[in-house]
Amino acid sequence: MIPLRRYGRRCPMHSHQENKPRKPRAPWRLEPLRKRLAWFTLACLVVATAGSIAFHRLGALPTGAVPQSTQILDSEGTVIATLAGGVNRRPVKLADISPWLVKATLAVEDRRFYEHSGVDVRGLARAAWVDVRHLSKREGASTLTQQLARNLYLSHQRTWSRKLKEAWYAARLEQTYSKDEILQMYLNQIYYGHGAYGAEAAARMYFGKSAKDLTLSESALLAGIPKGPRYYSPHLHPAEAEKRRHTVLQAMLETKEITREQATAASRDKPVVKPLPEEPDRNAPYFADYVKRIAVERLGIDERLLNEGGLSITTTLDMNMQRAAEEAVKRGFPKDSQLQTALVAMDPRNGYIKAMVGGLSYKRNQYNRVFATTRQPGSSFKPIVYATALEQRVVTPSTRFRSEPTIFYYDNNREIYRPSNFNDRYFNTEISLRQAIAASDNIYAVNTIMQVGPEEVMSTARRLGITSPLKAVPSLALGTFPVSPFEMASAYSVFANGGSKTSALAILRIQDRDGKVLYEAHPHSTPVMPPSVAYVTTRLLQSVFDAGGTAHRVAGMIKRPVAGKTGTTDSDAWFVGYTPELTAAVWVGYDRGRSLGSGDAHRAAPIFADFLEGALKEKPPTDFPMPEGVVSVYVDPGNGMLATSGCPKPVLETFLVGTEPTEMCSVHGEAEADKESSGANGGGWWKKMRRMWHW
Repeated sequence: MIPLRRYGRRCPMHSHQENKPRKPRAPWRLEPLRKRLAWFTLACLVVATAGSIAFHRLGALPTGAVPQSTQILDSEGTVIATLAGGVNRRPVKLADISPWLVKATLAVEDRRFYEHSGVDVRGLARAAWVDVRHLSKREGASTLTQQLARNLYLSHQRTWSRKLKEAWYAARLEQTYSKDEILQMYLNQIYYGHGAYGAEAAARMYFGKSAKDLTLSESALLAGIPKGPRYYSPHLHPAEAEKRRHTVLQAMLETKEITREQATAASRDKPVVKPLPEEPDRNAPYFADYVKRIAVERLGIDERLLNEGGLSITTTLDMNMQRAAEEAVKRGFPKDSQLQTALVAMDPRNGYIKAMVGGLSYKRNQYNRVFATTRQPGSSFKPIVYATALEQRVVTPSTRFRSEPTIFYYDNNREIYRPSNFNDRYFNTEISLRQAIAASDNIYAVNTIMQVGPEEVMSTARRLGITSPLKAVPSLALGTFPVSPFEMASAYSVFANGGSKTSALAILRIQDRDGKVLYEAHPHSTPVMPPSVAYVTTRLLQSVFDAGGTAHRVAGMIKRPVAGKTGTTDSDAWFVGYTPELTAAVWVGYDRGRSLGSGDAHRAAPIFADFLEGALKEKPPTDFPMPEGVVSVYVDPGNGMLATSGCPKPVLETFLVGTEPTEMCSVHGEAEADKESSGANGGGWWKKMRRMWHW
């Protein structure tokens, strides 16, 4: 047994202030106010602390809060997951905890533990001074006893009133229990992440051994976790956990609990951490994990409070849509497939995430591929290119480029780019934008980005919600830079929502065990693209379901207006699409980037179609609302000119007002019957149709 040492006072280090530049003083009007506030606050804290120590006998310690499970609910209030339903805690005596862990904990959490009486007045004064000078609550200065009091009796809100209560309870604990008893309670109470409370449970979970058998290296790792159980988790952030372990070892060296040789040896001895135990079955497990991450990392909910505070978290998930997603994924793959997938669906009108599938089996692999930023979107990125060109009025639906092998020069003609079409299939003639989208012609896409400029495309991508790294090169048009399915669903939602972006939401409301609202979402939309551009892009993307389109094979599965785009690379298959009320992105591929087989490359679109109809089966079909600023006219698909009655297969095409063709087709001419009637009734049928769709 390594004896514990009670810490004495440490000699102050020489500061050498004469060598440091003086910090600029605050504005003269604020400096006196800050000083007065600082001294007033210090006086209040000293009086309150002294009062708590002097009169603590007047009140008994309250009963410690009983841990309650937090529930995650779908949008209708149905429980989809329960967090920490059985708290992992194994109380042990202090003698059954490794002295290395005790020393490491004291060195990094409370070096003067055996000197103070529950409250470190010097540390508290220093924290108050920093808080007042900076007009914020940036200092902690909680002793180990105060942390125990907070965990047992208080919330984790960073307020001065809570700090005063914390000091009161800490003083009462010091009067009621011995130092070793307090230390024992602390080491049995503190949260070490992943549902483990106390040193014994943590030692068994991370290292598969009892707390009394922990080595110095393992103890340093464990002692560093409570400061940020998620951030310093060796499972979630191994690099940060390793840095924290070295910090703990350095603290032990500074307090002379270990020698430099021991510190060096422990630094080299990296602990072997056990895999986390498999979680039981639950609804929407990938989504539940995402909700936990958002609550802790974005909303600032304390992880201990999240796991045992009895919170109620109402989410945006629609369980009917979630089941439709899971069933579509299951039907889309053969049994025991080695492929992986991701599906995320959201309501484009408010950003609510409605369904999320992060892989084929959560039990086998908890990695959520919805947020994987290692996958090339391929041609599913092209709508961003075309929307940019439409908005800049560089191209229109009638703009024609020749589909044939082409060499492109860029960077002042110093670089060459030779794109090719899938299987080297080309039209070998001029094609329209609609034809290019339907057939996913790469040459047309590169011609477009060369016309509008890669920088403009990148700007549009950022506006739509693409945050992954991109480069301003011609290959950007073909989706060669990895993005996540989540980003693609967010970007397409702007098209579906008429050009307005609403940030994705998973959590609507968080309430504590008493029903008090701790957080409530307030979604709002921001226009990032003209509605007319979003609408024209949508009309063009509907062509992928037409005869000859890349998604024509699934057109019969969908019974409502829908737009979307396929995307295929050597190792990734995508389909991203939407209706007015739902956007979904589907990715299929292998985790290690293995090449897809010919059959596997076509799995994404059927999964999308199956999911869409299942998710919206109770909702009637709705069309995309037409905004102002667009006009629909009949054109000849062969040349893009206004169709005449002689054109054999005219198509109704939608344009931004002012970009529609004005010349009549000169190839086919007017039918004889229409020529004769045009003088009598003022024009043929095609002229009436030109006017019928004008806004």
